[in-house]
Amino acid sequence: MNFGNNRKRDDHGVSESIGFMLIFTIIIVGIGLVTLYGYPMLLKQQVNADLRIMEKNLIVLQNDFKSITYKSAPYKETSLKVGGGRLTIYNTTNSLTSSNFTISDGPTVIVMFHPGQLQYESINAQQVRAIENGAVVSRPMYTSGSVMLAEPRWFSDTDPITGKTTTVISLVGINSTIHMSQTGVGTVRMQILNTTYIEKSKPTLGGTVTVEYRPDPANDYSVAWRNYIVNTLRWTETATNTYEPPSTDTLVIKRYDILIKSI
Repeated sequence: MNFGNNRKRDDHGVSESIGFMLIFTIIIVGIGLVTLYGYPMLLKQQVNADLRIMEKNLIVLQNDFKSITYKSAPYKETSLKVGGGRLTIYNTTNSLTSSNFTISDGPTVIVMFHPGQLQYESINAQQVRAIENGAVVSRPMYTSGSVMLAEPRWFSDTDPITGKTTTVISLVGINSTIHMSQTGVGTVRMQILNTTYIEKSKPTLGGTVTVEYRPDPANDYSVAWRNYIVNTLRWTETATNTYEPPSTDTLVIKRYDILIKSI
């Protein structure tokens, strides 16, 4: 009997089994590592990509707003994909977006304006992006702070010859006939609803012009508006969320009400 040859064949079988188990274990560990670390990273990248896409979409919609207000286009529509969140319209009369802009001439209130919002909310990213009063603004969902991604059309201009200053403030309101919300692929259709033009010049313009922003606590973009008004327009902050443009000889307020027909 040849016992030595039998032991040699048995050893070969054991080696193949151990090799298979090692390779199988490496594969299982690799799959586990990918699932544990790689998949959440891919999800995070997708959430960030959806957020960046929606920021660009809102800037495109802001340009549509400009087309039907400043350029007098009667109607605009834009197809877009809403991923990773929800796009919702809050009317100028909606209590959930009760922020308002109050423009005064001394103690006299010229206009109190509720702009409404076209708001994108991402639960996964815990971020909110919105169009408010012609500006694209951003804020974290559960903490304070905000930033302006695209500015509205406000300005103060001084004539170099006469030395007189004209301040122009544009107010853009968002309206719809019904409550609308969108996820996935949709088309935003809009048209101009009303246009109001107010002009006041000295001596009719008697006091000091002030603009006050009163934020909704649930949708507070006061930091974004302050940075824009103080740092970009160079207006003076006279009190919390209250601003004064340079000494104004002519005040022009242009109000545009936009009707969102579908999203």
